[in-house]
Amino acid sequence: MSSTTPRFLKLPEASSLSLRDQICEVVSAAIMSDALAYDRPLPSCRELAEQFSVSRNTVFAAYNRLVDLEFLVSRDRSGYFVNPQMALAQKPETDTRSALAEPVPCPVAFPASNLMPVVNPLDWNAYPYPFIYNQIDPDLFPVDGWRECTRQALGRRNLLDWASDSVESDSPRLVQQLRQRLLNTRGIYVEDDEILVTLGSQNALFLLGTIFAKFGKPIALEDPGFFGARNAFRLAGSELVGVPVDGDGLIPAEIPEGCQLIFTTPSHQFPTMVTMSQTRREELLEAAERRDFLIIEDDYEAEMNYVSKSSPSMRSMDRNGRVIYVGSLSKTLSPGIRLGFIVAHRDIIREARVARGVMMRHPPTIVQEIVALFFQLGHYDAHLRNIERRYKKRWHAMNNALSRHLGMLERTESEGGTSFWLTGPEGFDASALARRLRGKGVLIDRGQDYYLNCNDKRSFRLGFAYVPLSKLEQGIKIIADEVWALL
Repeated sequence: MSSTTPRFLKLPEASSLSLRDQICEVVSAAIMSDALAYDRPLPSCRELAEQFSVSRNTVFAAYNRLVDLEFLVSRDRSGYFVNPQMALAQKPETDTRSALAEPVPCPVAFPASNLMPVVNPLDWNAYPYPFIYNQIDPDLFPVDGWRECTRQALGRRNLLDWASDSVESDSPRLVQQLRQRLLNTRGIYVEDDEILVTLGSQNALFLLGTIFAKFGKPIALEDPGFFGARNAFRLAGSELVGVPVDGDGLIPAEIPEGCQLIFTTPSHQFPTMVTMSQTRREELLEAAERRDFLIIEDDYEAEMNYVSKSSPSMRSMDRNGRVIYVGSLSKTLSPGIRLGFIVAHRDIIREARVARGVMMRHPPTIVQEIVALFFQLGHYDAHLRNIERRYKKRWHAMNNALSRHLGMLERTESEGGTSFWLTGPEGFDASALARRLRGKGVLIDRGQDYYLNCNDKRSFRLGFAYVPLSKLEQGIKIIADEVWALL
């Protein structure tokens, strides 16, 4: 029985996988889509190697990997065949999709959403100058340390630590490391039952919005502020009110009466990057006690200070259990790891843990164990020192470039972080600027997205964490040219 070389099998044009794994990907996809015959052998290693322009050993390794995964079976002197058991995993016997000329309309008509989606293109990293927030320089990621921790976590003796369902609990090792290696640097000393691990700060905010929505009271947010918090609280069903910010951060006197929660980013206000003054922090804490509201402190980029020492966290100043602290490893380690945490009164953590369990039980335990080892073996502290040095150079280079080329715009005073906030004069349209710059290979964050009512188009934000030091000034020059064209 001879094989036929299926010409529809093609390796992807761009893939980060090894050649062996690319072959595994295309063959397994063909099997799952029922595109390969069960009674005919697959192409020989030589045939497929010629078709893919790879070595025969690579195809041999891929086929044997698919045998291990039970996609294929090997028959002596006959070759490789699709595993008959795969037929059980195919689509149902009755499938009417092919008979439909037009796609079936959705039976539900959703109203217009008031959530703010991410507006940057999916291929943002293909642009020469991506001055956008929430991205890290992949060259700074400690691959060797991460690989070592992953290898140890995957060792058989650690299998029981992560392979079973931990229901609503977190990795004790990670909780310990968060307490000893991260929270204490912010002056926060708590017990294990006052910490909850989350899928990043966004998940933390949604959990908090969910458990407090039942009280039916508004949530106050900085305006401009973090649209991720706005989305989370809106999705949970809460009414939102904006509180203005100035050079000292959120203005406590502007908080409306009757609010249940106040969301703030005091270390580096998101997005203006100003640091809340000590006086304002004390004023906000006093107002929380006097007016009976709670404060959600998102300690955004607290580690990134290049002009002065970090300000104390509000949680460390709290004596009445009114500050809920939210942290994340996205900016210091990687957004893709998706780990964050909540620190709060144990009663709040208990409610949030139940809500988390209903939503998705718990963040992946294997990731928690890897991150715990990353802390425990000292990789996190070393990595943090490295990125602080690198980002400090970029921050000063960016600061100088902005002074030289964009002095016509107002810039908020900042002590660190990984971005800058600029505002044009009356009538200036930063959204139009963003559109013009995209055609020049430059991405910026338009400022209107950060306002509660999206009603101010004069501002924009420039993040520099992903842009190499050697390209910062040229990128700023391009921005300056387009700004002058709009003034």
